[in-house]
Amino acid sequence: MDFSRLRAELRQEHKDILAYWQRYAPDPVNGGFYGRVDYQNRPDPDADKGIVLNSRILWTFSAALIHTQHDDYRPIADQAFQYIRQHFVDPQYGGVYWSVTAKGQPKQPIKQLYGQAFTLYGLSEYARATGSAPALVLAKEIFQTMVRHAYDPKKGGFREAFARNWSATTDYILSKSDRQETKTMNTHLHILESFTALYRVWPDKTVADQIRGMLAVFTNHIVDPRTYRMNLFMDDNWQVRRTAVSYGHDIEASWLLPEAADVLAARNPADKPLQRQIRALGINMARAATDGYAADGGMNYEYEPDTRHLNQERSWWVMAEAMVGFLNAYQLTSEKPFLDKSIASWEFTKKYLLDTKNGEWFMGVDANHKVLGNDKISMWKCPYHNSRACLEMLDRLEHLR
Repeated sequence: MDFSRLRAELRQEHKDILAYWQRYAPDPVNGGFYGRVDYQNRPDPDADKGIVLNSRILWTFSAALIHTQHDDYRPIADQAFQYIRQHFVDPQYGGVYWSVTAKGQPKQPIKQLYGQAFTLYGLSEYARATGSAPALVLAKEIFQTMVRHAYDPKKGGFREAFARNWSATTDYILSKSDRQETKTMNTHLHILESFTALYRVWPDKTVADQIRGMLAVFTNHIVDPRTYRMNLFMDDNWQVRRTAVSYGHDIEASWLLPEAADVLAARNPADKPLQRQIRALGINMARAATDGYAADGGMNYEYEPDTRHLNQERSWWVMAEAMVGFLNAYQLTSEKPFLDKSIASWEFTKKYLLDTKNGEWFMGVDANHKVLGNDKISMWKCPYHNSRACLEMLDRLEHLR
């Protein structure tokens, strides 16, 4: 494989993704960013605005500032930071709302830990990119609020969601309260990710301890030691409440967990054994995730063992994470099949997911490569997975060279 050509393609794709969001995401009437834009690049000016989308925009343009040193990415990062601070931060109870209206008024003021995590992730990267003292202060406040209200000191990990005032709620959004799914893999994965980002700009002992605790949660409760696949939905006592295999999350976690251990060990030599343990775990997780890899280079979405149903959708975010996860596994093992799968994931993405007419990526395609969905921008369709994949691939390929 010609790595120089691959790097050139990824560098251009990263630039194209950001150009799309610069052009089509900003809301010139109500401020911030549109809550929804369709495949024809038509905005819905009345769509609600979610914290996940806004914090991922903040992270994306902050990361672009760090990696490219191009000042033209600063205005979007600044806009995202100001909008989150003015409209999503709860001045009374702390933390951030799940969503606001198109005009910026609280819509779903619940405190979903998934949303807190991505806010922390975006704020940490923005502080790292710009040196913003207010952003770092707010990041510390979000972290401390999460730990104070949601951390489980007896069983470990974090509970899924709370009401606006941090009292109990049954509105979980990502899981089902009636099934006692009070702790989820997805939320914990992104809490770990956010704590890792915070530790880069604030190497405090309390953050390091939380990262170690989160890695223990994954090794002891979330990653199945027999299959190296992750349990998705659990109760307060870590009893599994629902079974499924999420290939995208497995391959994503296969590199996010080692990244957290690497960041810890870089500052704390005593964490070197933990780093080795988590790297080995990541390799095994990447091997297990290959079960979702299809002959056409795509990655299937999910498998339900109870019904034996295979969801063969090839989602934009799954393909982005496959690129990085398999390349990370290659770096750790030098096993060429991992490299081949990483490159094939990019080739699949180029062929089927890139919208060469209207820009950005389609939400996904089915097993026959028919385009699915109709949102380029939404509560969940964002520039974080695909732009991050480009940056991670570029950095890793540079080391390989």
